[in-house]
Amino acid sequence: MIRIIEAQGRARSAGDNMRKALWKAGTYMKVAVFSTKSYDRYFLEKAAERYGQELTFFEERLNGNSAFMAEGFEGVCVFVNDRVDREVLEALREKGVHLVALRCAGFNNVDLAAAAELDIAVVRVPAYSPYSVAEHAVALMMSLNRQVHRAHNRVREGNFSLDGLLGFELHGCTVGIIGTGRIGTAVAQILKGFGCVLVASDPKQSEKCEEIGLRYVELEELLKESDVVTLHCPLMPETHHLINEEAIEEMKDGVMLINTSRGAIVDTRAVIRGLK
Repeated sequence: MIRIIEAQGRARSAGDNMRKALWKAGTYMKVAVFSTKSYDRYFLEKAAERYGQELTFFEERLNGNSAFMAEGFEGVCVFVNDRVDREVLEALREKGVHLVALRCAGFNNVDLAAAAELDIAVVRVPAYSPYSVAEHAVALMMSLNRQVHRAHNRVREGNFSLDGLLGFELHGCTVGIIGTGRIGTAVAQILKGFGCVLVASDPKQSEKCEEIGLRYVELEELLKESDVVTLHCPLMPETHHLINEEAIEEMKDGVMLINTSRGAIVDTRAVIRGLK
């Protein structure tokens, strides 16, 4: 349910974001919406009706093979798994597209330099319900700690044994938050209520986090101290595989790793080796 609420928040914010961009342009625009889900269509159609824009929805992801579908549209609306690199942008420009609207905060899948060269405007959703993502991250911590998924399966099989299901108290545990933007700050505020010791790593420090007693440290120190590490940073060249083999070696045995950011921030193969 949290994921659906979060997705609906993105769609609603994307509609508002695109609506403002179109309103500033002061023109009627035909927009192709890629990677469409039912909630995308629901909220975007409402925005389109209100502001007189024409949207056409496609379930397909935007990439080099599907860019031809943007023929006859002035703009495209895309999501996190759509590919908007130079090849795709050049194909879109040839079709007459001059606006790419992202219904997400991250823009790592867009070649911004190529878009600027091709005179294609790129807009995104700068913020959408950071609390829903933060609450989902904490729900993952609680589920993993208390083995809720394993307990659920056991009860369905009529097995009420507690062996292997006992977790630990989050109260007093050290939680390392990597990235203290809107979502990371919301996570810190929630975990403060649990009585956790909070440390964080971020080039830009948050006054709100410092006010609740969070302490900023270097990444290496965070990894060594933390019982739980939770990731809330954007995917950029600097953060690609931020959690790699070297980072995992710095962590405590039995550490909990939570990632509600982009998947590529974590080196999955390294994590698998660490788990083994």
